[in-house]
Amino acid sequence: MKPIFFRHYVCLMAIGLLLLPGLVLSDENLSQDTLTAAMSKLNAAYMTERSAAIEQLAAAQEPRAIVILQALLEGHLFNLIAENKLVIGAEIEAGYKLSDAKNGQDLGIVAREATQKINLNNALRVSLRKTLGRLELNASEVKVRIHAVQAIAKDIDPEGLVLLHAQLSTEKDRSVQDEIKLVLGLEQLNSTDKPQRLAALALLKDHASPAVVNRLNALQEKDATGQFVETDADVRNSAKTALININSKLRVYAAIETVFFGLSLGAVLVLAAIGLAITFGVMGVINMAHGELMMLGAYTTYVMQQLLPDYLGLALLLSIPAAFMISALVGILIERGIIRFLYGRPLETLLATFGVSLVLQQTVRSIFSPLNRSVASPEWMSGAWQINDFLALTWNRFYILVFCLLVFTLLLQILKRTRLGLEVRAVAQNRNMAKAMGIPTARVDALTFGLGSGIAGVAGVALSQITNVGPNLGQAYIVDSFMVVVFGGVGNLWGTLLAGFSLGIANKLLEPLAGAVLAKILVLVFIILFIQKRPRGLFPQKGRAVEG
Repeated sequence: MKPIFFRHYVCLMAIGLLLLPGLVLSDENLSQDTLTAAMSKLNAAYMTERSAAIEQLAAAQEPRAIVILQALLEGHLFNLIAENKLVIGAEIEAGYKLSDAKNGQDLGIVAREATQKINLNNALRVSLRKTLGRLELNASEVKVRIHAVQAIAKDIDPEGLVLLHAQLSTEKDRSVQDEIKLVLGLEQLNSTDKPQRLAALALLKDHASPAVVNRLNALQEKDATGQFVETDADVRNSAKTALININSKLRVYAAIETVFFGLSLGAVLVLAAIGLAITFGVMGVINMAHGELMMLGAYTTYVMQQLLPDYLGLALLLSIPAAFMISALVGILIERGIIRFLYGRPLETLLATFGVSLVLQQTVRSIFSPLNRSVASPEWMSGAWQINDFLALTWNRFYILVFCLLVFTLLLQILKRTRLGLEVRAVAQNRNMAKAMGIPTARVDALTFGLGSGIAGVAGVALSQITNVGPNLGQAYIVDSFMVVVFGGVGNLWGTLLAGFSLGIANKLLEPLAGAVLAKILVLVFIILFIQKRPRGLFPQKGRAVEG
């Protein structure tokens, strides 16, 4: 290359590099100008201008355009009257919490009268829903694309069908494909062509959704004269076959949901009974104040939330060790102050602990009042895991089930791998021999009762997430706790676990057939008959309670 041409080439490259940022900035400015112009039209009084603004925003290559259109559709787009500016508002008790529609900047809280809502008529709302669906079909997130398909399906038209067919040919995600096929199948049922309708029914038989079930049931209906509304027998038979296939899936979903709720109820019963299995099974003490120790754990959770109202998750986690310590200390005080004088006298122990339960209830009423207290669940425990349209598992019960298994595992390790656990097992098997070997049985009794009481407090933390906290909270679970312990085998932790889950599932299986009250009665009758045959429960264990 000649020097002169090389110099010219370098100069041109330098000029290009200098102009490039300007060109990019020019494109950005053009996009921002389009956004600003469209937003000003949205703020106009006439619906024709708002319609043009929607089209302009849809054509703009700006991420904020979708945010603005979504806020407009949901009724969250406002005009801030003082500044004549579009804002997005979230309704709160004091008014609206605002953010700038153009850039998302936080604008604080204003009163309701400081804003004016940007309204839509029905035609614009339908048009906007389709526009958003078209824009979101190209989104990278799967959930956004599924939402777009559902938005288009609400007001389907030939243009929407073309969009969905085009998306189906390029879509890679299976869940989005299924959603598109569902919409296309339901629409294809409206066809006058019989082969197309039969093909749609063959496609829909694998889709268990309320829309499909309702549509298939409609094909089986009869009119006032007793004639089928659907005149084609082949279509009716195909719809009936598809409905049978879907109903079989629904029965499976119902069974899964029943088992899940049975396990979650069983987890509550295990948590309530596992501490009692230690005190009743190892020490032979019928502790009627066990329910009130759970109540103390629930109130500990309530107090922690009052101390940390903005950190519900942290408050709940801190409540677990706090509830354990408080209930354990109260349990040790009960054992040292009352129970140690009554060993070997079960009737007196029962009456004494019943009196303690009344004292604890009245103490709580004096401090917190007789009214129930509501304990909020943190965000990660709220809502449900929506597996499909017919199956949803609530997060709070799922976490309680996991928590129950963790507590059980930890308690099992304490009893098997620590010195306290070794001493507890020794005293349970032969108190006199353990005492002769130098084991301080009085200290073991106090710590064992404290451990069982502490676990009762931890159970109260779990109960606070599924029921209101009140002075009578423990009374609802004390009878069930004794049933679980006796059914599983006195003093056997594995028996308590199996008994709790078994009774929970049995209760939930019987409830749809017999009702909640009769289901509990039937379970109680079953346990009574079972104990007649096996007085020592599922897993009998040697110990003071058995020997005495």
